[in-house]
Amino acid sequence: MKKFQPQPGFVVQALRFALDPGAAQETALRSHCGAARAAYNWAVGWVSASWWQRRAEESYGVPADELTEWRPWSLPALRKAFNEAKKTDPRFARWWEENSKEAYSTGLANAAAAFDNYAKSKQGKRRGKQVGMPRFKSKRKARLSCRFTTGTIRLEAGGRHVTLPRLGTIRVHEPTAKLLHRVQAGTARILSATVRHERGRWFVAFQVETARDLGRVARPHVAVGIDLGVKTLAVMADSTGEIREVPNPRYLDAALTHLRRASRRVSRRRGPDRRTGQKPSRRWEKANAQRNRVHHRVANLRADALHKLTTAVTAEYGTVVVEDLNVAGMLRNRRLARRIADAGFGEIRRQLTYKTRRNGCRIVAADRWFPSSKTCSGCGVVKAKLPLHIRTYECDACGLVIDRDDNAARNLAALAATALTGTGVAADQDTPRVSKPRGADRKTRTTRPRRKAGTGRAGGTTLPHQQQTETGDRTQAEPLTLW
Repeated sequence: MKKFQPQPGFVVQALRFALDPGAAQETALRSHCGAARAAYNWAVGWVSASWWQRRAEESYGVPADELTEWRPWSLPALRKAFNEAKKTDPRFARWWEENSKEAYSTGLANAAAAFDNYAKSKQGKRRGKQVGMPRFKSKRKARLSCRFTTGTIRLEAGGRHVTLPRLGTIRVHEPTAKLLHRVQAGTARILSATVRHERGRWFVAFQVETARDLGRVARPHVAVGIDLGVKTLAVMADSTGEIREVPNPRYLDAALTHLRRASRRVSRRRGPDRRTGQKPSRRWEKANAQRNRVHHRVANLRADALHKLTTAVTAEYGTVVVEDLNVAGMLRNRRLARRIADAGFGEIRRQLTYKTRRNGCRIVAADRWFPSSKTCSGCGVVKAKLPLHIRTYECDACGLVIDRDDNAARNLAALAATALTGTGVAADQDTPRVSKPRGADRKTRTTRPRRKAGTGRAGGTTLPHQQQTETGDRTQAEPLTLW
């Protein structure tokens, strides 16, 4: 399927609004999201059934040319097969007409994407961890979501209501006047709408093709290095020598007292038990909702703070240098995992990536093994060891004494000038590999070990396995200078 390309001068972005549905409308929303989940499960079962059948026939000695044909998982093929089955399948025959066709198309599209990701991962064409075979979605755990691409999707006059196919007109908490004016002026066009239940509320996200000019950066010729941490959320040092600190708000730590009290209240109620089929009591549901509100408030406060930080950075500096942190590995540290997750290191990197692109500035990711804390920002000497409990950097060569976070931020800021000039850091790919102190030159595995095609994974005998590759480290070839 050809990827959508916006017209020149336009970009595609999502605008999300909180909904305020009535009782009947919330029931319809849940029905549509449940229909999407049911269609997804049907597609997974329909495709994987032919895979297991072929494996069984192979074990019986059936020749290859007589095996059951593969069932395709492309979206058009799934739609055609589902439209034939929904009228006779007892799982859909009685109620499929109650929901919009877009609900079922959402589940089928998600299933097609899941099988594509699985196949590409097996063939080594997909980056990241190896993706397993698509599994059925649980009614109890599946996230409620449904996407509408056709039908009546519009913003009502007045900016307080939206209209969606089969769901009708639903009130929104936040005014949609700004988007409505853009649509009426012809500078924006709604492509799709996605309803989703998240953090105890219903949201609608409009995918909009809108005219957007590159934002003007306040200081386009200034680079800033950002060193993230737990004690201080971010230490920013720019190429002019200015150093600023952003304190860590620690919203989760502030809410732990209320969270513990709410969790104890939940534990005293009669909750659900899947082993015995016991259903939760009304008092448990009420207490669990109160506990969830504490989590939701913390998540909303954290998201607000991170967006304000990243927006301010990308609106001021022309070049932003960040570290390529192994956040997943850092979360395995049981002593720091909660504080690292509360800080949101990965979310900061994600927001900086797309906001720098939107403002027309540059982002540079330092190599994961770049010794930003061990390197002296004055003379470039690299220490062999610098434990975490030592918070002050003292250079043995030039005598510089500086806070270790300030030192790391200065080194990152200096990295911006040499990121593309062949120094063996950041984006440079042509520098010879040099060993590092403290065993940093050891190779790191980028993928999971190769798995043998066993009996526990359908289709494992036909899709080639991902090739295991390893990559080495690259270090700087000359000391970095800030000025």
